Amino acid sequence: VPRPGCSCTAPASIPRCRCFCFDLADNGVDSVSSVVYSAWWMMAASKPVEPQSGSSLPRWQLALLIGTPIVLGVGAVYMWNRSKTKDSPGKRDGERTTPEGSASPIQGQDGAANRASREQEDMSPLDRAQGAKNKGNKYFKAGKYEQAIQCYTEAIGLCPRENQTDLSTFYQNRAAAYEQQMKWTEVVQDCSQAVEMNPRYIKALFRRAKALERLDNNKECLEDVTAVCILEAFQNQQSMLLADKVLKLLGKEKAKDKYKNRDPLMPSPQFIKSYFSSFTDDIISQPLQKGEKKDEDKDNEGEAAEVTESSGYLKAKQYMEEENYDKIISECTKEVESGGRYTAEALLLRATFYLLIGNATGAQPDLDRVINMEDSNVKLRANALIKRGSMYMQQQQPMMSTQDFNMAAEIDTRNADVYHHRGQLKILLDQVEEAVGDFDECILLRPDSALAQAQKCFALYRQAYTGNSQSQVQTAMDGFEDVIRRFPKCAEGYALYAQALTDQQQFGKADQMYNKCIDLEPDNATTYVHKGLLQLQWKQDLDLGLDLISKAIEIDNKCDFAYETMGTIEVQRGNLDKAIDMFNKAINLAKSEMEMAHLYSLCDAAYAQTERTSYVVHLLAFEE
Repeated sequence: VPRPGCSCTAPASIPRCRCFCFDLADNGVDSVSSVVYSAWWMMAASKPVEPQSGSSLPRWQLALLIGTPIVLGVGAVYMWNRSKTKDSPGKRDGERTTPEGSASPIQGQDGAANRASREQEDMSPLDRAQGAKNKGNKYFKAGKYEQAIQCYTEAIGLCPRENQTDLSTFYQNRAAAYEQQMKWTEVVQDCSQAVEMNPRYIKALFRRAKALERLDNNKECLEDVTAVCILEAFQNQQSMLLADKVLKLLGKEKAKDKYKNRDPLMPSPQFIKSYFSSFTDDIISQPLQKGEKKDEDKDNEGEAAEVTESSGYLKAKQYMEEENYDKIISECTKEVESGGRYTAEALLLRATFYLLIGNATGAQPDLDRVINMEDSNVKLRANALIKRGSMYMQQQQPMMSTQDFNMAAEIDTRNADVYHHRGQLKILLDQVEEAVGDFDECILLRPDSALAQAQKCFALYRQAYTGNSQSQVQTAMDGFEDVIRRFPKCAEGYALYAQALTDQQQFGKADQMYNKCIDLEPDNATTYVHKGLLQLQWKQDLDLGLDLISKAIEIDNKCDFAYETMGTIEVQRGNLDKAIDMFNKAINLAKSEMEMAHLYSLCDAAYAQTERTSYVVHLLAFEE
C-alpha cells in the first residue's frame, strides 16, 4: 500500500501511522460502542474473525474476547444457567451507581414499612441489618451519603457472618456511597470485602475497577475490568469503555518509558525505498548527478568537479545508492558540523532518517532549521514542511500539521508532493472532498502519478461507501479498473483496489489483485500480511493466513505489522503466550511512541486475559 506497514491510506511521509489511523479513522480503537453480539458467538464457536482494523471490535477487545471461549468452555452453560435461576448481585441490570436492594430476600419479609411496626426485640439480627440497609438506601437516594454510610455500617455490624451474600451487598452499598464522596481508597476496601464474600459480584468488581482507575492503579483496574468483561460476555458498554480507556493509559505509560530508552532501529531496505518513492519533488532522494560524483568516480572524460573538498552529504548520497543506510546520519552530521555547501540538504536527509528510525525528537530541530532557511532551495523547504506536517499528524496535532501543509503549498505552488500528501491526510481527517481536490491538483501537475490516481479513486470509494451510494461505489470501482489498466506496474493501485474489493466481499478478485502486487514487488512484506488477512475473512483458513504472514516475516524480519497481525491471530487461536511474544516483537520495532502505545494495549489485553483465566475458572466452580 502507499505507506508501507499500514492498512489504510495514510501518507508515506509518515513512516508508521497505523495506530494514528486507529484513532482518527472511522473504525479505530475509539469505536468501542459497536459491540457485536454475533462476533462473540462466532468466537465462542471457534470460528475465525478477521482481525484487521476494519473490524467493528477494537483489537484490544479481540485480544480479550477471543480468548474467552477457552475460559468459558464447557463451564459456560453451567454459569449462564445459574445466572438465570439465582438472583446474583452481579447479574442485575441498570445503573451501577445505585445501591443494592436485598441480595437474598427473607421469607415472610414484607418490606421496611412492615418491619418498622415490629417490636425491636422480636427482629432477628439479619432483619435488623436489612432494615438498616433499607434506611441507608433512602438516604442514598436523597443524596445524604454520610447518613447512608452510617446505616450501611450499622447493617454490616448487625449482619451474621454466615450471611455472606447479604453482607457483601452491604459493603457494596457503602462503597457506592463512598464513591459519591470520591473517597476512592474506601471504595476499593469495601468492594474488596464484597468480592471476597461473593467473587461473582460484577457490580462490586466494576466499582472497584473504577476506583482503582481514579487512584492511578491501572494494572489492577485492568485485571478487574477484564474479569467483568468476561463475565458479562462483552455485552456491557460501560465496562468496555473503561477497559478501552485503561488499556490506552497503560499503553501510553509503558510506551513513554520504553520509547525514550529504546535503541534506534533502521527499517528494511524495501521499506526505505518505498518511503522515498512516494516523493517526486524530493531533491535528497534523487540519484547523484555526474558533477556530484567524487573525483575517483568520474568518467574518463574528466567532468569539472562541483566540489573539491570531501563532502559528508555526497558520501551520504552515495551510501543511499548502495543501500548502506546505517552510515547516512553520521555523514550528514559531518556536513552540518563543517558548514559545507550542502548543509541544508544534509539537515533534511538526516531529519528524514531520524524519522525513519523513529527519532522525532532528533528530526524536528533539523526540519525547523531547513524550513527557516529562506535563502535555500524552495523544494527543500517544502519537503521539510511535508515531513514536519506528517510528523505532527503522527503526534495527533492535526492543526499544526495543516498549517505546515498549507505553508508548503504557499511557498511551492507547483509541488505535486504537497498536494499528494496533504490529500492523504485529509482522508484521515474525513475531509474527503478536500482530499479529492488535492489529488486533482497533484494529477494536474503530474499526470503520470499513478499513486495519486489510485489515491483519488480510494477517496471517492470511501466517500461513496460511507454515504451508502451504490452507484458512486461502482463509479469508484470502475476508476480503479481504469488506473490499473493505464498504470499496470503500479503495485499500490492493485493494493488499494484489493482493499475496496474486500469491502465489497469480492474476495476472489481481491486475492488476484494482491497476487499482482506480489508479482510486481515480491519483497514487500506488507502485501503478504494483507493477503493472509484476506484468507481469514474469505475462507476462514487460519493455516494459510498464518503461512502468508510467516512468509512476510521471512521476507522482512522488521515488519512490525506482520508481528502485530500474527499476535492478533494467535490470540484468536487461544495461544496467548505466543500472542504476547508477537506483540512484544512488534513493540521493539515500533517507529513512534503512539504506535508503541497501541501495541502495548494489545499486549496488555492478552496478558490480562492470562492473568484472569484462573479467576474465571474459579468462578465457574464457585458454590455459594
